[in-house]
Amino acid sequence: MNEESIYYLDNNATTRVAPEVVEAMLPFLTEQWGNPSSAYSFGKTVGKAVAEAREKVAALINANPREIIFTSCGTESNNAAINSALTSQPGKRHLITTAVEHSANIKFGESLEKRGCEVTWIPVDRAGQLDVHEIHEAIREDTAVVSVMTANNETGVIYPVEEIAAICRSKGVLFHTDAVQTPGKLKLDVKSMEADYLSLSAHKLHAPKGIGILYVRKGVSFQPYVMGGEQEQGRRGGTENVASMVAFGKAAEIAMASLDKDLGRIKALRDRMEEGIFNTIEGVSRNGAKKPRLANTSNLSFANCEAGAILLLLDREGICASSGSACTTGSLAPSHVLTAMGLTPELAMGAVRLSLSKYSTDKEIDHLLEKLPEIIAKLRGNPTKTTESATQEAKR
Repeated sequence: MNEESIYYLDNNATTRVAPEVVEAMLPFLTEQWGNPSSAYSFGKTVGKAVAEAREKVAALINANPREIIFTSCGTESNNAAINSALTSQPGKRHLITTAVEHSANIKFGESLEKRGCEVTWIPVDRAGQLDVHEIHEAIREDTAVVSVMTANNETGVIYPVEEIAAICRSKGVLFHTDAVQTPGKLKLDVKSMEADYLSLSAHKLHAPKGIGILYVRKGVSFQPYVMGGEQEQGRRGGTENVASMVAFGKAAEIAMASLDKDLGRIKALRDRMEEGIFNTIEGVSRNGAKKPRLANTSNLSFANCEAGAILLLLDREGICASSGSACTTGSLAPSHVLTAMGLTPELAMGAVRLSLSKYSTDKEIDHLLEKLPEIIAKLRGNPTKTTESATQEAKR
């Protein structure tokens, strides 16, 4: 399948790498391939490029470059933040997080419970929103850290992290936020947010996979999660992934320059897409609050349909979408996010996530609005059709 026949509506899973980002990377894959930790000038030139990338990523969130640790991904950043909060405070063995976090936090929290820590899982309401009073009440003397995502990767619901951070600060508790889904979609300012830790991943921002950052506020104790050499000021061992660091810096620079313009166009596309779906298909419900919500994200349940079958038939038309986080693809269980929101198993299993980017086009939306009503009608006209039977049909 060539690029022209792909209608990509799964940008919360990953994004296309911007051509300018590829161009910025190439010299560090071909000509400037030295080790940035080396003492000779060939390596120091590369080290200067890493420092410049760090400055650009720091500017994206209004941080000091020395507060930025490059990591391999958002998952590592999340794990490293929570691990550091616990290991730097050995007398504190309590974590507070939410029931709708990314699997990086859910699985790490579950592993901590098996190791004797206690985790309080804060619930959400039917709209996927939090009651910050519950977080306030859950904080104890032995609470090491509160971790709440900035915006949900499945529903796009935005959480009041500044208010939560203020609560944590008033009680002397560290606060971490997984902001992986937000760069290029929200203005991020760690100074006004007052977070102690913040996680980002470049592949959500039109940069390559395999590079992320963890922001650690100046003055907050940090215990390395990946141990080895003295890279990243001794906070993360391992030879630097230079080309990807440079790419992240370039992507951050581009995002800062075009954020307001991009967001307005993306939101208009998303709203037109939703309106078209609601006007042409019955039995559709939005999952999550209409606002505050990321401008690019739409999570919809189709009554009397299986998401797996919908996605397979969409794929037949060249349309890329998902039923939730790409990290849980293949699971037969309904989304933990939608389950926590109180959706019935039937509606949760019929949920499709459509997510846009600055590269999304009217043509893609038009194609979806043309094909989706036919697909839903076909599936509802044959109520016995399952994901398996849809797979067979899609292969014909």
